[in-house]
Amino acid sequence: MEKVRRSIIAGSWYPGEPSVLTSDITGYFNNVPDVEFEGDIVGLVAPHAGYMYSGQVAAYAYKLVCGRKYDAVILIGPSHRVAFSGVSIYSKGGYETPLGVVPVEEHLAADIKKGDKIIVEFPDAHAQEHSLEIHLPFLQIALGQFSFVPLVMGDQSPAVCGKLAEAIYQAVKDRNVLIVGSTDLSHFHNDKKARDLDGIVLDHIKNFDPEGLLNNLYLDKTEACGGGPMAVTMLVSKKMGAHHSQLLKYANSGDVTGDKKSVVGYTSAIYYR
Repeated sequence: MEKVRRSIIAGSWYPGEPSVLTSDITGYFNNVPDVEFEGDIVGLVAPHAGYMYSGQVAAYAYKLVCGRKYDAVILIGPSHRVAFSGVSIYSKGGYETPLGVVPVEEHLAADIKKGDKIIVEFPDAHAQEHSLEIHLPFLQIALGQFSFVPLVMGDQSPAVCGKLAEAIYQAVKDRNVLIVGSTDLSHFHNDKKARDLDGIVLDHIKNFDPEGLLNNLYLDKTEACGGGPMAVTMLVSKKMGAHHSQLLKYANSGDVTGDKKSVVGYTSAIYYR
């Protein structure tokens, strides 16, 4: 396979040994209470920190798609390492994790890329970016074999979010896909301040309100490093007929480390029809 992006965070952000990685993710799933759920999940939001900090939060969303079948996964994350305009798509090859290579759904990637000129090939945006790779082992355990389209947002403005959402929808509207938005929430505030800021995002998740979320992010009333990916996930999910949202879990790093003076917030949620 050409253009395989090698893992950059296995062995640090999550276990590099396949058996340990599988065991850890299975353990996270086992710690999630069973939920009676009916509906077709078309979108989910999950965090992208190291598994020690946010793996259990992510498991609340990924457990609900275990065993489901999708034509492809659209995985959208923010750029932490490289500044650029628009959205970078990785349209050929695959991403490697210790559990194997996840192939890019190249025909779907081509269709999405044709959807708007903001979507470009910019490999540097993917080379050192953790916000997509961190989700793949969860998806590999939950779904088994699957293909995906990786998208990194260099620009998370409302205009770019709207254009990306429409390009994705036009490409996937006749397909059974899962949209995944990768985001953490507020960074490095004390526990109380973090919960106040994160509560604003959680309200927008509960209310299925991407426009309100983007507006409050723009006005600096709240924080989410993947606010754009989260909003795009909501926008596409709505276009695909999802009418319901469910906030599954919220926590911050202080709940793991015990340090409440400087925390990072995490949440997971689903959008379904």
